[in-house]
Amino acid sequence: MIDFVGKRKYFFGLSIILIVIGFIFLFINGLELDIQFQGGTLLKVEMPDENFDADEIAATVGNELNKAVTGQKMRTFNPENAEEAIDMLMLKVSSKDTLTDDEIKDVINILREKYNVKQDAQNQVQSVQPFIGREMLKDGLLAAIISSVAIVIYVWWRYRTISGLSAAVMGLVALFHDVLVMFLMYPVFRIPVNESFIAAMLTILGYSINDTIIVYDRIRENRKLYRKASLAELVNMSTTQTLSRSINTTITTVISVLCVFIFASINNIQSLIDFTLPLLVGLVSGSYSSIFIASPLWEMWQTYRAKKAVPGKAAKAR
Repeated sequence: MIDFVGKRKYFFGLSIILIVIGFIFLFINGLELDIQFQGGTLLKVEMPDENFDADEIAATVGNELNKAVTGQKMRTFNPENAEEAIDMLMLKVSSKDTLTDDEIKDVINILREKYNVKQDAQNQVQSVQPFIGREMLKDGLLAAIISSVAIVIYVWWRYRTISGLSAAVMGLVALFHDVLVMFLMYPVFRIPVNESFIAAMLTILGYSINDTIIVYDRIRENRKLYRKASLAELVNMSTTQTLSRSINTTITTVISVLCVFIFASINNIQSLIDFTLPLLVGLVSGSYSSIFIASPLWEMWQTYRAKKAVPGKAAKAR
């Protein structure tokens, strides 16, 4: 039996170190919001081949229009021929420099004249007003808050025999830990925050609490079987019994998502990269918090309540 409760300071310390490092990078690099959240213009254009420098093209277009433009290479697949890859240039213009229809035409003309873009090349234009981006971000965060409240209510009711409220609160702390670790990955790797973050966050909320519930289930069962066991023994025993299941589940899930990430990286499919990279971090963090954060915190809270109740009972006895 592994002493998870006795070594909890090391586990908590590792989380604190990682979070502090993330905040340091957040202070140094700042947080970049993608077009979907900050508003602006997103232009995707099919390029004649893969041998182009996205940063150089963005600088050229920016100088021509006198606007701040960033570029990125990406790859998609031809819907008419699944084996044929299409190389795309993605240009982003922030909300303060949103392109007009005439400026978008100018960009296309520049690409045709200087970079041999074909007349019939595919192109997609997405313009997002700043207030729409803010509304999207607000709705995403609201969805996360509502789901968290629903999770707390469910865990509170289901585990009322082992003090459901404290189990729910500590499970919520573990969820907050996972979302925070995943969020701080963005400034560390200098990845713009887009709608993929909302999708990954909601996915991790469900995945992480599922792992935590497995441990709570075993604690509830063992409490009936081992009535004389201390809280620390119950947590250590229950977590040890579910450890192999949690690790195996996480490994198989990570392998699946990692395969998608590698495929997206090789083929430069940015939308999949933006979703799978934070998801990988969230999956590992979710498994870690379920094993090393939620249950030890529950034990600490229950032990504190028990110690606090003893003086009160003694006073009444007098």
